[in-house]
Amino acid sequence: MTLMLASVADAAEAEIALIEGADVLDLKDPANAPLGALSRAAIDAVVATIGKRRLVSAVAGNLSDPQELATAAEEIASTGVDYVKVGLDANAAACIEALKPLAARRRLIGLLFADQDADVSLIPRLAAAGFKGVMLDTAVKDGSRLINYLDIPHLQQFVDLVHAADMIAGLAGSLEAPDISRLLPIGPDLLGFRGALTGGKGRATRIDATHIRLIRDLIPRENHLDDQGDEFKVDWRLLSARGYAPGRDLEIETDLVFVHDLILPVSIGAYDFERNKTQRVRFNIDADVRRAGHHAEDMRDVFSYDVIVDAIRLILSRGHVDLVETVAERVADALLTHPRLVAIRVRVEKLDVIDGSVGIEISRARASQAGKLHQLFAGDLGAKSGG
Repeated sequence: MTLMLASVADAAEAEIALIEGADVLDLKDPANAPLGALSRAAIDAVVATIGKRRLVSAVAGNLSDPQELATAAEEIASTGVDYVKVGLDANAAACIEALKPLAARRRLIGLLFADQDADVSLIPRLAAAGFKGVMLDTAVKDGSRLINYLDIPHLQQFVDLVHAADMIAGLAGSLEAPDISRLLPIGPDLLGFRGALTGGKGRATRIDATHIRLIRDLIPRENHLDDQGDEFKVDWRLLSARGYAPGRDLEIETDLVFVHDLILPVSIGAYDFERNKTQRVRFNIDADVRRAGHHAEDMRDVFSYDVIVDAIRLILSRGHVDLVETVAERVADALLTHPRLVAIRVRVEKLDVIDGSVGIEISRARASQAGKLHQLFAGDLGAKSGG
């Protein structure tokens, strides 16, 4: 399961983020990017305010000297936060070595920066040193998002490498609401936010409840007890966006979301001469998506075409495929895991075989049982949960 990490600057912001459902509260100075540390007093205030109600992490500062970083991380750890986050730059190897004694006693998260050629070869070294997780972030906060630096297949590789090392995998870096549906399928344990929680008004602006709630609603979570503690809260607006409404037939109304004439270079073909080159392949996808119970207002109410494009690119990134039929089936299978999809038509055409196109078109539908409420979240809750 993917958890929501909210970057907060003080106890007041931490309380707002907690009330609105953030899973992890990450303490940092947003005016001192990327990893400005808060004062000891500010961290102590948050730990005292939040107690054990949520996981709390804190950054150790914008430091690259190994001993300075180790000393700062030790000080942060002594406040009682659950995780200490440390940035790793060109001096990463020495910093990891200096932090090894602390990693044996406290939970450390290493941060790599996508806009500074993140060195994923450090992941096994971090695991060997005792780190509990690795996050991928951006160092320069100029509005460029993580996805501007690494595409979905490369982000999937990062998450897979971290999980293979038995650590928590996190993604951050000016993430916005539309990025969430694209990143959830690759299974990160954490998605981190700051600017999106201010409504795009800048990292130094105070976060607000409305925008925290928007991000929170886009990340599936298990039911939480209400204030009385005796029944489950149900977010009917979120369930409606996912295709469920009480007393309404789940199957009756759909919208068509499509991607047409997407041409990509693909390693495909059963002949030997097709194995050492790529061919142009055209994709046309039509997805029947359950309508929300109201007019679309924000990202909670839509199924993004980006999810279709990302699914195709992820499948193609896995290597050579002999048959267009295989590609079509994999695309259909991947997309039908989304809880709102009812049916899908996938057309895959090879454009370099003849003076025209050859290929296949398939139609697939969700099994009838998939409309039931207990299965609406099946595709979203399979990711590994960190904590």
